[in-house]
Amino acid sequence: MRHHVVSLVAVFLALAVGIVLGSGLLADSVVTGLRDDKAELRREVQQAEDHSSRLEAQLLAGDGFDSTVGPRIVRDELLGRTILLVTTPDAAPEDVDAVVRVVGDAGGRVTARIALTDSFVDATGTDQLRTTVTNVVPAGVELQTGAVDPGSLAGDLLGAVLLVDPATGGPRSTPEERALALTTLRSGGFVTYEDDRIDPAQSALVVTGDHSGNAERGGNRGSLIARFAGVVDGRGAGAVLAGRTGAAEGNGPIAVVRADAALAAGLSTVDNLDRESGRLTTVLALREQFDGGSGRYGTGPSATAVTVGSPAR
Repeated sequence: MRHHVVSLVAVFLALAVGIVLGSGLLADSVVTGLRDDKAELRREVQQAEDHSSRLEAQLLAGDGFDSTVGPRIVRDELLGRTILLVTTPDAAPEDVDAVVRVVGDAGGRVTARIALTDSFVDATGTDQLRTTVTNVVPAGVELQTGAVDPGSLAGDLLGAVLLVDPATGGPRSTPEERALALTTLRSGGFVTYEDDRIDPAQSALVVTGDHSGNAERGGNRGSLIARFAGVVDGRGAGAVLAGRTGAAEGNGPIAVVRADAALAAGLSTVDNLDRESGRLTTVLALREQFDGGSGRYGTGPSATAVTVGSPAR
């Protein structure tokens, strides 16, 4: 009996020793495997970063090429044309300055810069915006019956006072009426501008940003900006809404325009304004607007072409 007990103890002791030794070997194997996996992941991450760096370098090289040949591409495309520039609160200053430069390269002239404020695009201020707009409509201007939402009303007013009538080539309002409309909107905190004297232009360029952030808030803003630009388009010799790729996604203003057949039929959109190619496209789209055409350009969702095709001349 004692011999039997000793034998059992020996067996269990051997099992315990085996388990301990086996666990150690297994742990070493697991650790080694994890180290190998970690090293492989590091290699993959490094390869991805290297690939991304090469792509960014190629994009920068492409921008450099476009900047060099751009003036030749757009030369005289806007010769003698005048442009009203409207910016949204999230428009990148570098995009605005760059596209103004390209407009100049094309022979065009920006007659005024109007900056929409956060109060303009904020849903909580829409009632006040509507009231302000309807109270400063010049006597000789009749707002369109379809312009009922605040974005459309504001676009109709600013389009009427800041764009010349394409049929006559003359302004629809007097300098005093323009000044009253603009100063009232500025006093209400809806727009800002620097020049006290603003001459009306033939066409309009609305520059927006990337529209990242709160989806609900962005959706309200996107719709308001889209409808604002759409109505401005109908008041002059056309308009272009240009921004970054995010504006063409979700509820961004470019996405709203492209999803609305009526808006997209007249208003041109460009979704890669942060690249030099997008700025060149914006100017070509303005020229196309003067010629009676429109399009959806860029690299974002629902774009139908990267840039404006050569006209049949």
